[in-house]
Amino acid sequence: MAEAQNIPAGSTTAGAIAVAAESTVATRMSAPPSFDVADFPVPNGREEEWRFTPLARLKGLHDGTAVANGSMKAQIDAPEGVTVESVERGDARIGKAGTPVDRIAAQAFSSFAKATVVTVPKETVLTEPVRLALHGEGGTTFGHTVFDVQAFAEAVIVIDHTGDGVRAANVDFLVGDGAKLTVVSVQDWDDTAVHCSQHNTLVGRDATFKSIVITFGGDLVRIHPRVSYAGPGGEAELFGLYFTDAGQHQEHRLLVDHVAPHCKSNVVYKGALQGQDAHAVWIGDVLIEKTAEGTDTYEMNRNLVLTDGARVDSVPNLEIETGEIVGAGHASATGRFDDEQLFYLQARGLPADEARRLVVRGFFAELVQQIGVDDIEERLLTKIETELQGSV
Repeated sequence: MAEAQNIPAGSTTAGAIAVAAESTVATRMSAPPSFDVADFPVPNGREEEWRFTPLARLKGLHDGTAVANGSMKAQIDAPEGVTVESVERGDARIGKAGTPVDRIAAQAFSSFAKATVVTVPKETVLTEPVRLALHGEGGTTFGHTVFDVQAFAEAVIVIDHTGDGVRAANVDFLVGDGAKLTVVSVQDWDDTAVHCSQHNTLVGRDATFKSIVITFGGDLVRIHPRVSYAGPGGEAELFGLYFTDAGQHQEHRLLVDHVAPHCKSNVVYKGALQGQDAHAVWIGDVLIEKTAEGTDTYEMNRNLVLTDGARVDSVPNLEIETGEIVGAGHASATGRFDDEQLFYLQARGLPADEARRLVVRGFFAELVQQIGVDDIEERLLTKIETELQGSV
């Protein structure tokens, strides 16, 4: 089953207007953004942003009963020239990239003790990644991290989540004018972990931002990347890869807010699911505001269901408030193996199981190549191969 729509440059057709009208509710949260958890009602599961999330499995993150009683081992490896600070919540850089848009993100903001700010100075070009390793050691933890990549700097940041526990956090990325930032966020938790995180990115004038979100582990993982533009000429690429196993709930909710003119965005998320009650949710919201003339955007989600009992909810939304655009479109597709591909491989002597593995590896190949960090790519391919042993 597939859904796709493309809107050509300068389109002011009824179809474009209908897309905007139909998606307004989906792209607007049930409460205005706020740093104060009291501004958000406790969700009951009927709200648009919570209707796919099993609230009972959030371990109290959504209703205020979760208490910061856990331990998180954090290690930052920063190349020469990069500064790492521990700051109070009054620091001007905290929250500059975006405001919490749901109760869990606000709870995380209200609950952290000190924030970590990692700064890549102006015009610094890093030859090695900045690496942040977070290993849960049980219990509930809250956090806030800011990555400030200043004007004309270039950096790669790897955030690696492992271990066990309940984690709620906000992560801010400030991409200065003319800067280039690539972020790789890996969710490789133990099977019992719960992780909810809002990623806020502010893309400066003529800046380039690329995000790769990789999700494998955890009982429940809910990642909310949000991108906005501080000036014209900005470009954002959001890639994601997830492998949802039996009983897991993995949810990725994205918003690209085109507020500045002549900016670009491209979103591609792919997932594979196997096992009873494996549940993946992908919500892709793109908002083109009245001030965003010359926008060029596209978003796509594809899901490969490997076994019976798995479920996918995929909802692309496109809201357009100006007809002066270069182009805009979205697509969503969910299905099983391509029989023609399998037939082609088997006709050349490959056993059925090996043919299926090749199809899955090919399905993910374009996203693996986007990572650009050798050890993460190798680890990801090994993880995919291990997961495939259980289904194909």
